[in-house]
Amino acid sequence: MTAGFARRSAGRSAVAAMSLIAGALTLGIPSAQADTGPGRVALEGTKPAWTAAAADQGATAASARVEARVYLAGRDANGLTAYAEAVSDPQSPQYGKYLTPQQAQDRFGATQEQIAAVTGWLRASGLQVTGTTAHYIAVAGDAAAVQKAFSTSLHDYRKDGRTYRAPDRAASAPAAVAGMVLTVTGLDGAPHRAKPQDTLPGPGDGFRNAGPYSTYYGSNTATSLPAVDGAKVPYAVHGYTGRQLRAAYGAEGFTGKGVTVAITDAFASPTMAADASTYAKRNGDRAYRKGQYTEVLPASYNSVEDCGGSGWYGEESLDVEAVHALAPEADIVYVGAASCNDADLLDALNKIVDHRLADIVSNSWGDIESNETPDSAAAYDQTFKLGAIEGIGFYFSSGDDGDELANTGKKQVDSPTNSAWVTAVGGTSLAVGRGDTYQFETGWGTRKALLSADGTSWTDFPGLFTGGAGGGTSATVKQPFYQHGVVPDALAKANGPTRMRTVPDIAAVADPNTGFLVGQTQSWPDGSVSYDEYRIGGTSLASPVIAGIQALAQQARHAPIGFANPSIYARYNTRLLHDVTDRPLGAGHTLAVARVDYANGTDAADGTQTSVRSLGKDSSLSAVRGYDDVTGVGTPAPGYVASYGFPYRR
Repeated sequence: MTAGFARRSAGRSAVAAMSLIAGALTLGIPSAQADTGPGRVALEGTKPAWTAAAADQGATAASARVEARVYLAGRDANGLTAYAEAVSDPQSPQYGKYLTPQQAQDRFGATQEQIAAVTGWLRASGLQVTGTTAHYIAVAGDAAAVQKAFSTSLHDYRKDGRTYRAPDRAASAPAAVAGMVLTVTGLDGAPHRAKPQDTLPGPGDGFRNAGPYSTYYGSNTATSLPAVDGAKVPYAVHGYTGRQLRAAYGAEGFTGKGVTVAITDAFASPTMAADASTYAKRNGDRAYRKGQYTEVLPASYNSVEDCGGSGWYGEESLDVEAVHALAPEADIVYVGAASCNDADLLDALNKIVDHRLADIVSNSWGDIESNETPDSAAAYDQTFKLGAIEGIGFYFSSGDDGDELANTGKKQVDSPTNSAWVTAVGGTSLAVGRGDTYQFETGWGTRKALLSADGTSWTDFPGLFTGGAGGGTSATVKQPFYQHGVVPDALAKANGPTRMRTVPDIAAVADPNTGFLVGQTQSWPDGSVSYDEYRIGGTSLASPVIAGIQALAQQARHAPIGFANPSIYARYNTRLLHDVTDRPLGAGHTLAVARVDYANGTDAADGTQTSVRSLGKDSSLSAVRGYDDVTGVGTPAPGYVASYGFPYRR
C-alpha cells in the first residue's frame, strides 16, 4: 500500500464489507542492491508496479510539492530477522527471550550517526526535514528536489480514471548512505491524500437489525418460510454475547488478567468509553475497572472525508467490546491513527512497539495485495519484527470479500495480512446451541436469496455471493518456515512453482448471520443521538475474538506469547483446534439461516426484506479437512487456551 487507504473488514447485517479506506521471512531487508549510476545504489521496490499498465502523462511539474518518508534500516536488518524468528519459535533455545524497547533500539535501531548521515544527504539535496523518529526521516520539497535526492524522474500517470504521481524508475541513494536506508515511501502519490485540517464528524448513521431472531443457533425456526432442501431453517441469531463465545472457544476460567491488548483503527469514537461500559452492563460482561480501558490518540486527524471518519466508530466499538467480552480482565488500549493512510497507521503501530504498550495487537483493516508496494511492505515488516523481538503479536483480519475476484477482478489476498510476520485471522459461521454448547462451524461464505413475491420459494436459491472470509495465496511473499509441511502445495504453489505465503493462519466467528452483538452511540433519522445495539460480523470480528483468546492463552502461559504463528502451527492437526469444513453435518445438509431486515436500515417505515443466507459458500475458497484458505489451521477448541500453560510438544 502506497499512501494507501485501508479497508475495514467489518460486515454489518448484510456483510457489507465497509467502504474503502485501506515471505520469506526476509521481506523487508534493505533492498539497496543494484547500481543505478556512479556512486548510487537502487532502493528496489520504490517504482510501483501499477505504472506499467498506466498511461504516462509526462513529467510531474518541477514545482509540485512532495512529502516522503525515508525509513531507516538500522544496525543489523538481517540480525533483526533472525532474532525475531528465534524468539518466536518454540523449538528454538532463544524462544521467549524478548528484549525491551530500549534493548531492541540499542541492538537493531539506527544510530545517531546514521540518522545524521541520512539527514545530511536529504538536506543537501534541497529537501526540508519535517520530522525525525527512530524509524524514519520525514521530508518535503518540490519535485525537482525529490528527483535530485533520489536520482529518479517523477511522472504523472492515469490510473483508474485519476492521475497519480510516481517514479518512472527505482529511487536510489548515494552509496555512502544506502546501507542505512530501508526504503522510501511517498514518492508514489496514489491515492489522493486529504488536507490535514479536517475534523472528526459526530456519531455515524444509525443501524438496527429487524426480527425475528434466534437467541442461540436453532432456537427459533422459520416455520412459516419456505424450506431449504426440504428442511426449515432457523432465524439468524440476534447476536452472540461474550458468554456464548467464551464457552464455544474454551475460555476454561481464564480471564486475560495481566495481559494488555491494543487495538488500532483510524480516528476515535468520542463515545467509546461510555459505550463499552453500557454494553458490558447490558450483556453480562464484567464491569470495567478504573484504568482498564485507555486511549492513545494523535494530536490531530487528516483525510477524514476520504477515509469515512465516523464509519470507523462501529469498527472500534466492535473491536473493544469483543476483546473485553472474551478476555474480561485484560487491559485494553485503543491506539488511534490520524487517518486511514499507511503512514498514519504505521505511526500508530510504532507507538505500540516503541513504548511496548501491549502484548497483543488486533487490527481489523487492510487493503488488497495488488495495491501494496514493496516499500510500504518493508516498513510494515520492520515494525512487525521489532514487535516480535519484544514479545508483541500482531493479528490482522483476512478480509471480507473471499478471493477478491468479484471485488477487484483478480484473485488475491489482502495486506498487511499477507505479511509473514502477522497472524492472519480468517472467518467462520458459528453455531452455539442451547446451554452455550458448541455445535459446529463452517467456513464463512454467504450467498443471499430473497423471498419470492408470493412467499412460497427463495428466488434463484442460493443467490449471489455477498461476502466471505478472505484467503488465498500471496503473489509477493514467500512461504514462511512455520507453514512448511502444513500448507498443501495445491495452495502454496497456486501462483507458480515457488511456495508462497498462504492465508489465513487461524480463524474464529465472522459471519454476520451468526455474528456478535455490539453497542454504539449512533445518529438517527429524527436527528437524535443515542446508544443502541446491533448484530455485526466480518473478519474484523474474528480478529479481536482471536486476540481475546490469545490473551487468555498468555495468562495461562504466565509470559508473553509474542509472534504466535509458530506456536499456532505447532498445534495443527490436534484436538486443540476445530478442523472446520464447509459441510460439518455431511454432504446432504445445506446450512442456511433466515433473515428479516429493515429496508431503510433503522425501522419498519419502508417495509422489510426477507432472505435466506447460505453458510459455507465462500467464493472459490473452501474450508476442507486439514489446512485451508478460509480457516487456516482451524479455530480454538477446548484445551487450546490451557495448552499454553506448560511446555507444549506434539
